[in-house]
Amino acid sequence: MHLIRVAGCALNQTPLDWDGNRDRILAAIAAARDAGAAILCLPELSITGYGCDDAFQSPGVQRMALEVLQEIVPATRGIAVALGLPVRFESGLFDGAAVVADGRVAGIACKQNLAGDGIHYEPRWFRPWTRGRRGTVQIGGHEVPVGDLRFDCGGVRLGFEICEDAWVADRPGAALTARGIDVILNPSASHFAFGKDEIRRRFVQDGSRAFASAYVYANLVGNEAGRAIYDGGVLIAAAGGMLAAGRRFSFADHALTVADVDLDGLRLAQSRLAIDPVADAVEGDRVEVGFTPPASPAGAPAGVDRRDAWERGDHVKEEEFTRAVALGLFDYARKSRSRGFIVSASGGADSSAVACLVAIAVRIASRERSPMEVARRLGVAAFAADRDPEQRLVAATLTCVYQSTANSGAVTRSAARGLAEALGATFHEFDVEAIVRAYESIVARAVGRPLAWDRDDVALQNIQARVRSPGVWMLANIQGALLVSTSNRSEAAVGYATMDGDTSGGIAPLAGIDKAYLRRWLRWLEREGPEGLGPIAALGPVNAQAPTAELRPAAAAQTDEADLMPYDVLDAIERAAIRDKQSPVEVWRRLRREFPGYERDRLAAWTERFFTLWSRNQWKRERYAPSFHLDDENLDPKTWCRFPILSGGYARELADLRAAVAADR
Repeated sequence: MHLIRVAGCALNQTPLDWDGNRDRILAAIAAARDAGAAILCLPELSITGYGCDDAFQSPGVQRMALEVLQEIVPATRGIAVALGLPVRFESGLFDGAAVVADGRVAGIACKQNLAGDGIHYEPRWFRPWTRGRRGTVQIGGHEVPVGDLRFDCGGVRLGFEICEDAWVADRPGAALTARGIDVILNPSASHFAFGKDEIRRRFVQDGSRAFASAYVYANLVGNEAGRAIYDGGVLIAAAGGMLAAGRRFSFADHALTVADVDLDGLRLAQSRLAIDPVADAVEGDRVEVGFTPPASPAGAPAGVDRRDAWERGDHVKEEEFTRAVALGLFDYARKSRSRGFIVSASGGADSSAVACLVAIAVRIASRERSPMEVARRLGVAAFAADRDPEQRLVAATLTCVYQSTANSGAVTRSAARGLAEALGATFHEFDVEAIVRAYESIVARAVGRPLAWDRDDVALQNIQARVRSPGVWMLANIQGALLVSTSNRSEAAVGYATMDGDTSGGIAPLAGIDKAYLRRWLRWLEREGPEGLGPIAALGPVNAQAPTAELRPAAAAQTDEADLMPYDVLDAIERAAIRDKQSPVEVWRRLRREFPGYERDRLAAWTERFFTLWSRNQWKRERYAPSFHLDDENLDPKTWCRFPILSGGYARELADLRAAVAADR
C-alpha cells in the first residue's frame, strides 16, 4: 500500500482583493502542510477571484495575477499546489490552473469547456483551450509550459478537469485516463443552487470510478462578488468511493479537507480498464515537476465526511436556504464595509424573513468564530461581552424599523415588535402618516382637486410605501449600515412592488425565492428551525396573517393574493412562462391540469394578468437591488433572465389565449 495525502481547500475570496486573496491562499497552504498533505487543490481563479467580470480583460489585472502568483511560489516548499488564475497565451485569455511545487511554477493547465449559461458568462472573457494543444508562457523570466498538460510529480501523475470540464458529456478525464493519470484535480467556482451538491457528489464519485483515479474537487465558499453564493464542500473520492467531504456554508476564510489515497490500489484499478495507454512520445504532454510527494504521515488514514447532520435530514432545502442566504448576507455586509443591517419591518412575511435571516447569520457566524470577531468584521460598535454576547451582538448588528400610517393595523405592529424582541434586534417605530398627508396635500393643490381612492388608488398606495424609504435610508446612512430590501421573486415577476419604496436597499436577498415557498419556510422556522439554532416561535403572528401590503383603508380588506392571484398559481405560471418558455395558451392548459379546483375562465384571467404585468414591469426588475441566486430559474436581468424593457406585451399571444378559452366553452 502506497499512501499519499491529498487535500482540497474551500476559500472565501473577493474579486481583485490581491493581498487578501494571497493571504488566504498562503493560510490554506500552511494548513495543508500542517495536515501532512502532499498535494493541494484550491478553487478556480483563486488568485484573482472568479467574479472579476470584464476586469479580466484588463492587461493590468492579468499582470497583477502573475505578480501575486510569484509572491505565493516560495510558500510551496515541500508541497504541490494547484492555483487558479487567468493566463494570456498568444491572442487569447484562458482560465488556467498553475501547478506550483516545491517553490517552482511547473506549468499551467487550461480549461477546455467554458460555462456560458445561467449566471455564467465565461466565453465573454475566456477562450476554451483546444484539447491536445500546448505552448509556453513567460512567468518571472522563465518559460513555463501551458495548455492540455499532465504533471509527473515523482511518479504521481496529476491531471485537471476545471469546473465546467466535469459537467460536460465529453469530460477531459476520459482522455486523461488513457494518458495514465493517478489524481484528477478539479478547481471549481460552482455557485450554490438547491440540490446541486448531490450532482457534484455524483460526478466526483462517478468520475473517480470511470477514470480509476483519485479525484479532488475544491470550490469557493461564501458570497464572493455580490450575487452568487458558493457553498464550498470539498470532495475527495478514489476509484468510485467517497473518501472525504468538507462542510458546506462555512463562515471561515478557508476550510481544508484531506484524505489518504492508495496509489497501489488505484493502479490496480487502472490495469483493469479496457483503455489503450497513449505513449509520452506521441502526446508530448507530460511535464516533469521535479518534486516527489512524500508518503502519507504515519497513523490512521485521513479522510472523513464532515457534512452536518442536517444534510441527511428531512428538511435539506429549508436548511440550505437558511444557511446560503445567511452566509450571503454576512459576506455582503462585511465586503461592502457596511456596519450592520437595517430592515424596514412591516410585520409581514417578507420583512420578517429578512430579519430572521440576518439574526441567524449573526448567530452562526459568532459560533463559528466569536462574537467579538464578528463585531469587528461587521464594524459594529463595541459592546460588553460579559452577558449573552451573542444576543448583544444581534442587538448591535440588526435594527428593525416599523413605519406606520393610518392604514397600519395593530396586528402587524405587534408582530413586528414581538419578532424584533425575540430576535434580540434593536427596534424603532416611525409614524409617517403626517408625511403621507403632506405629500397628498402638495399634489392635490398641483392637480386642483382632492385625491380619492376611487380615482387615485395606485398613487395613494405608493406614496405610503415611498415615504417609508427616506427614514430608513437616513438611519442606514447614520449607522453606516446595509439597508436590506424585502421584495420577493413572485412580486418581482409581476412588478407588485413600489419602486423607491419597499424595493429600497443595497441587497435583495429574497428576490430569488418565490412567495409560496417563503411562507412554507417561515412555518418551518416557527416550528422547527435550523439545526443547532431551533425554532423562532415569535413568527406565529406573522404566519397567521394573510399577506397584505396594508396600504388601503382597513375596510378594503386588502390582501396580496386578492390583488394578484394565489401565490402557488402565480409561481406555477412563472415557471411555465419564463423557465419553460411556454406561450399563454400552453400555460393556461398546463394550469388546468395542475389546478383542477379553479374554474377555466379564472385560470385564463390569471394567466393573462401575469403576462401583461410581466412585460409591463421589466423596468422594475432592471432596478432591483442585487439578488442572490438560489436556484437555476432566477429572474435577475443582470445575469440570468433577459427580457426587453419595451415590448409588444404578448398582444397576439393573449388574443390567442382568449380565443382558445372561448372555443372551449
